[in-house]
Amino acid sequence: MARGRLRIYLGAAPGVGKTYAMLSEAHRRTERGTDCVVAFVEHHNRPRTEVMLQGLEEIPRRELEYRGTVFTEMDVDAVLARHPQVALVDELPHTNIPGSRNTKRWQDVEELLAAGIDVISTVNIQHLESLGDVVESITGIRQQETVPDEVVRRAAQIELVDMSPPALRRRMAHGNIYRPDKVDAALSNYFRPGNLTALRELALLWVADRVDEYLNEYRSAHHVSRIWGSRERIVVGLTGGPEGRTLIRRAVRLAEKGAGGEVLAVHIAKSDGLASASPKELAVQRALVEDLGGTFHQVVGDDVSSALLEFARGVNATQTVLGVSRRNGWRYVFGPGVGATVARDSGRDLDVHLVTHDEAGKGRGLPAVRGARLGRSRTIWGWLAGIGGPVLLTLLLTHVDPQLGLANDMLLFLTLTVAAALLGGLPPALASAAFGSLLLNWYFTPPVHRLTIADPENILALIIFVAVAVSVASVVDLAARRTQQAARLRAESEILSFLAGSVLRGETSLDALLERVRETFGMESVALLERESDLSPWTCAGSVHSESGAGSGSSTGSRGGAGSGSGGAGPRRVVGRPEDADVDVPVGDHMALALSGRVLPASDRRVLAAFAAQAAVVLDRRRLQHEASRAKELAEGNRIRTALLAAVSHDLRTPLSGIKAAVSSLRSDDVEWSAEDRAELLAAIEGGTDRLGHLVDNLLDMSRIQTGTVTPLIREIDLDEVVPAALGGIPAPEVNVVLEIPETLPMVATDKGLLERVVANIVENAVHHSPAGEPVRVSASALADRVHLRVVDRGPGVPDEAKNRVFAPFQRHGDAPRGNGVGLGLAVARGFAEAMGGTLEAEDTPGGGLTMVLTLPAAPGRPAPCRDLPATTAG
Repeated sequence: MARGRLRIYLGAAPGVGKTYAMLSEAHRRTERGTDCVVAFVEHHNRPRTEVMLQGLEEIPRRELEYRGTVFTEMDVDAVLARHPQVALVDELPHTNIPGSRNTKRWQDVEELLAAGIDVISTVNIQHLESLGDVVESITGIRQQETVPDEVVRRAAQIELVDMSPPALRRRMAHGNIYRPDKVDAALSNYFRPGNLTALRELALLWVADRVDEYLNEYRSAHHVSRIWGSRERIVVGLTGGPEGRTLIRRAVRLAEKGAGGEVLAVHIAKSDGLASASPKELAVQRALVEDLGGTFHQVVGDDVSSALLEFARGVNATQTVLGVSRRNGWRYVFGPGVGATVARDSGRDLDVHLVTHDEAGKGRGLPAVRGARLGRSRTIWGWLAGIGGPVLLTLLLTHVDPQLGLANDMLLFLTLTVAAALLGGLPPALASAAFGSLLLNWYFTPPVHRLTIADPENILALIIFVAVAVSVASVVDLAARRTQQAARLRAESEILSFLAGSVLRGETSLDALLERVRETFGMESVALLERESDLSPWTCAGSVHSESGAGSGSSTGSRGGAGSGSGGAGPRRVVGRPEDADVDVPVGDHMALALSGRVLPASDRRVLAAFAAQAAVVLDRRRLQHEASRAKELAEGNRIRTALLAAVSHDLRTPLSGIKAAVSSLRSDDVEWSAEDRAELLAAIEGGTDRLGHLVDNLLDMSRIQTGTVTPLIREIDLDEVVPAALGGIPAPEVNVVLEIPETLPMVATDKGLLERVVANIVENAVHHSPAGEPVRVSASALADRVHLRVVDRGPGVPDEAKNRVFAPFQRHGDAPRGNGVGLGLAVARGFAEAMGGTLEAEDTPGGGLTMVLTLPAAPGRPAPCRDLPATTAG
C-alpha cells in the first residue's frame, strides 16, 4: 500500500486563517469527487470557521475522562476503519489526553499516512521544535506543545498562510479569533506588532529554506548542473590576504541591490594543510562577513579554481567575486592565475567579478619561515656531525680499511649528512653534503689527493651523492620543522581550547585566568590595566605574581634566552603602565594586558592576544553580573514599593473607608438609629478594624522576614494543639475545614506562635479558593525525621510555572480581585516556615486543586503522648 501524502498549512500566529484555508481546500476536493472527511477540526467558536464545517462529513470523536473531566480526541481507529481518501486533522503539535492511542497528534497522523490516507493539517511556526528558543526570546512564552521539524519537512506540500500584523490585529479586535473578554490581553501581550512581525519573518525564512530544499532535490533528481538564478547568491573567494575585506564589502553591496541576496565567503585550503594563508586575517574576514549577514565556508582542494567553481555550483550561486591577482607579472609564465581560470570555466550561468585592490600586482611575498627551534645544544651537535663526522670517517676509512669501494664510502658519508639534518636541521646537512663531497673527491676518487676526477662514472656518482644528500637533508629538515610546528600548534590549540571551554562554562575568575597566563608564558607578573579615556591614568583591574619573583612556567614553544628573574626571592615589579612592561598586548582602546619577566618572541603573541581578549571578556562579564545583581535588587525593591503603594492605596484604604463611613453614620444627628442598626454599624467597624489589623500584621511580618529579624523560639509541640487554635479566624471552620491529625504523630520542634500564623494563612488561602460545599482538608503524616502537614483544596489550582510565584510578596494568582488582601499571606507563611527550619511547597491535588505541603522537623526522640482523642475531628 502506497504511503499517504501530507499537506500542511503553516502560519506565523494563531488566527491567520490556517483552519479556514484547510476547510476551503476540503470543499474544493469534495466538489471534485474526492472522499474527504473531518477527522479532527477545532473551530474555537469562530463563526466563519464553524460555517465552513457544514457540508463536510465529520467522524465522531473519542471521549476520554481525565481528572474528573471528559475530553474529546481524534478517534484514530474510526478514521482507519472509514479509510477516506483525505482526512483533515487540525493542530498537528497537539498533545493527546493521557489514555489516548498515541502521546502526540502527529503520531496519530503518521498512522493515517502509513495506512495510505492523505492528510491535511495545520501548524504554527512557534510549534516547530527547533524554533522553541527563538520564539521564547521573541514572545517570552515557551511553547509546551511542539512537533519535530522533520515531521513537517517530510510533508509533500507546505503552504504558508500569511497575513500582515496590522490585518491580524484588526481581525483580533473584531472578535474573529478570541472571545471579547480576552482581546485586550492578547493584543497587549502575544499579539504585539513587534512579536507578530518577528514571527512572520521567522515563518517566511523557514519556508524559504524549505523551498531551497525542494529546488535542490529537484535539480539533483533531474541532474540539472546549470545554475538557476532563483535569487542572487554571491560567492566571494578569499585567499587570506588583506584584499579579502575589500572583496567582502563589494559582494555585500552587490547583494543589497537585489531582494534576498546572500553572500557566501569561501577559502580554499590545500589538502596538505600547509597553505600560507594568515589565520589571523582569515579570522578577521570571517567576523566581517558574518557581521554583514553572510556566511563563511572553508573547502579543501588542491586545484583552487576547480574547487571554487564546484562550491559555487553546489550552492547554486549566481555571481562570484574574486580579487585581481597579487602575483608579479613574471609569474604569469607559470599559468593564467585563479581569476582568469574561473572566468574562463564559469560558463554563461555564473558571473565573475574581478575586483581591483591596493595589493594587486605587488606579489604574494615569500611565506614566513618558522625555524625548527631545535635549541642550541642540538644545533651544535648537528654541526659536529656534519663537519667533524666526515673528518673522523675519512681518518677511519684511510687507516683501517681503505678498500670498501666508492659506493660504500658514499653511503657512509650520506649517513652522516642525514644525521646532521636530524640533529641540527638543514644548514649543517648542506654543509655536510658539500664537505663530504670534497673529502670523497680528495681521498677516495682517483686520482686521489687531487681535486680532479679521471673516471666520468665517478663524476656522476659524486653528483648523485650531492643531489641525494641535499634532497634527503631537505626532507628530513622539513619533517623536523613540521614536527616542531605541529607540537607548537598542538600546544596552542590546547590553550585556545581551554579559553573556549572557559567561555562556554561561564568562568568568571579573572585571577585564575591571569595566573594561567603567567604560568603558560613563564612570567613574573601579569596585570590587566585599563583607563577611562586617553588622558586618564591607568588602573589595575587585576594582577598576579609568582611566588619567588621569577617566572617558572613554560610557553608553547622554546624561547631563546633565560628569564630575567633570579631563582631566589626578590622584590616584585609593579607595572603601572603598559609601556613599562616587558610585553604589553592592547585590548581595545583603553585596556591592555601587561606582562613582566622577559621579552617574548613575536610568535607567542597570537596566543597571548587570545588570553588578553578572554581576560577583557571575563572582566566585562564580572562587571555585568555585578550590575545585573544591583539592578535586580533595585528592581525588586521598586516592585515591592510599587506593590506596597498599591496595597496602601486600595487594600488598606478600603477598610478605613468602611470604618470612616460607619463612624460618621453613628455620629450623625440627622438619623435616629435603632439598636439593631447601631449594632450592625459597630460590627462593620469591628470587621474593618480586624481586616485592617490583619493586613498590617502581614506587612509587619513581611518586613521582619526581609530584614532577618524573625527569631523563632523552638519548643516541642503537638500539632493537634496548634492546628485547631490556628483556625480561630476562619469563618465557620466546622463546615469549611476537616482535620485529619493522627494520634501517633510525633511532636515537632517549632515555634508555636509562628506555626499558628503559618497554618492560619495557608488554610485561609485554601478556604478562599475552594468552591462552595467543598471543605478544605488538613492532614498530617510523618516520614523519617520530618512531619508533613498538607492543606488540600479543590479550587482551580495553579500551573506548574506559577507555583513558586504564589509565594512571592504582593502576588495574587490569576484574576484575584483587589480587596482580598495584599498578596502577603503565602509569602509570610513560607518565610516563617523557613525561619523554623521547615519548608512550604505547592503541589497539584489529584482530581484538581492545590495542596500546600508544610514540612517541619520532628522532635528528636520524643514520640507523641497517647491521648484519648479521635484521629479525625471537625475544625
